[in-house]
Amino acid sequence: MRTIAVVNQKGGCGKTTSVVNLAGCLAEENHRVLVVDMDPQAHATIGLGIDPEALDENLYEVLADPPPHAASLDEVTVPAGDCLDVAPSGVILSALEQKLASEGATGRTERLGIALKSLSKPYDFVLIDCPPNVGILTFNALRAATEVIVPLETSYFAMQGVSRLLETVGLLEDRIGHELRIRLLPTLFDGRTRFAKRALIEIRETYKDLVFDTVIRQNVRLREAAQRGQPISKLDRRAYGFVDYMSLALELLFDNQALDEEKEVAPEFELEESVSGGEKGVVLTYRSPVARSVQLAGDFNGWVPDKNVDSRQAPDGTWEKVIQLGPGVYQYRYFVDGEWKPDPSNPRRVEGPAGGVNSVLIIS
Repeated sequence: MRTIAVVNQKGGCGKTTSVVNLAGCLAEENHRVLVVDMDPQAHATIGLGIDPEALDENLYEVLADPPPHAASLDEVTVPAGDCLDVAPSGVILSALEQKLASEGATGRTERLGIALKSLSKPYDFVLIDCPPNVGILTFNALRAATEVIVPLETSYFAMQGVSRLLETVGLLEDRIGHELRIRLLPTLFDGRTRFAKRALIEIRETYKDLVFDTVIRQNVRLREAAQRGQPISKLDRRAYGFVDYMSLALELLFDNQALDEEKEVAPEFELEESVSGGEKGVVLTYRSPVARSVQLAGDFNGWVPDKNVDSRQAPDGTWEKVIQLGPGVYQYRYFVDGEWKPDPSNPRRVEGPAGGVNSVLIIS
């Protein structure tokens, strides 16, 4: 079970949006997901179609008292879709932080971790939506998690807050000896403005390998999905929001450092010598002794077959396609004798925004 806290003390950075839609995309891939809503505003609960006012119990009953007096996480968890459950929040959770602080309760930052360990239902992912501050509720999430995602708005002011948050997480690691893998997720990106493009470049130059390849673009359909209480994967699979969050889900799933077993099903491609601008020559191979024409198209060349692609063909029916790519998550297909086909040697696939099935390539 991978437990991921989604944290940023700055509001309006896409934190809850990322929790809800990443959870939806992971569930679409048939991974069992639990969303833990630690924010008293209960936006993740509402975003998954659950009315917090209609519930008799929520996380307050789990965290207010130490075990064995507290309710179990299983008791308050409610279904939010296929493969997707939510441990709901409520406004009463805002009183919990003050209660624990005033009582000086023993183990007050360990209660969520204990509750997660006692879950009877197995989950592949636990995504924790944290409140927009670094208090006792957030520390509970950080102590329970093994990974942290920090949604980062593509602006210069957002970077200042992230630096302080990273310092806080570092102090926590030193104090309790609990190591966390931290990744930054650029959000609310508007590619039409030079300001956003410059901010994204500075974020990548400053934080380097900590930054996800995936970038979450501004998309009105994400707001519409939130209003309807459902992930974007249920509302519109052709929207940019779905494409971006599915790319994030795939980047998490096929992160070789986190999931070593995925190395056994890595797609068949090679990297040639690096070229200028940080790009690499990627060699994709398609084998078909009967194909008369094999072309390659993807989001890296505007879906124009063989545009900016070097082709090589061997007598045994092996077609090699060479493209220059920088780090990122890419979708592509082959155009074989006039028919679109996913890469048969690549198990990483996602439904394309325009229909059909795209193969996914991750370059680190």
